[in-house]
Amino acid sequence: MRFPFIRIAVGLGLLVLAIGAASLRQSYFARAQEDQPGARVSIDNFSFTPKEITVTKGTTVTWVNHDDVPHTVVSGGAFRSKALDTDDTFSFTFTEAGSYSYFCSVHPMMVGKVIVK
Repeated sequence: MRFPFIRIAVGLGLLVLAIGAASLRQSYFARAQEDQPGARVSIDNFSFTPKEITVTKGTTVTWVNHDDVPHTVVSGGAFRSKALDTDDTFSFTFTEAGSYSYFCSVHPMMVGKVIVK
């Protein structure tokens, strides 16, 4: 009669440990993301917002397409995204100072600029 209770107690203990480990893992990765410098550019209504952004070296800029049509993010030989569907993202980490003009290759009138200091 004692063995079923021991099995239940051990099972509950393992369950509590698993939940605790999962919670710690999630908070660790959330903190790791917050520690990385980053900036966002929204693609909406056939425009990049903000149109110009200034960041420091080492910053990762993420573009998010909120339009209902595909867009790209292209800057000469520096970077080039695939076609971004609705809610797709593209990220690039800027390691060199300079001015990076970019555009959408599908809609060339869409332009923006990242200034890296």
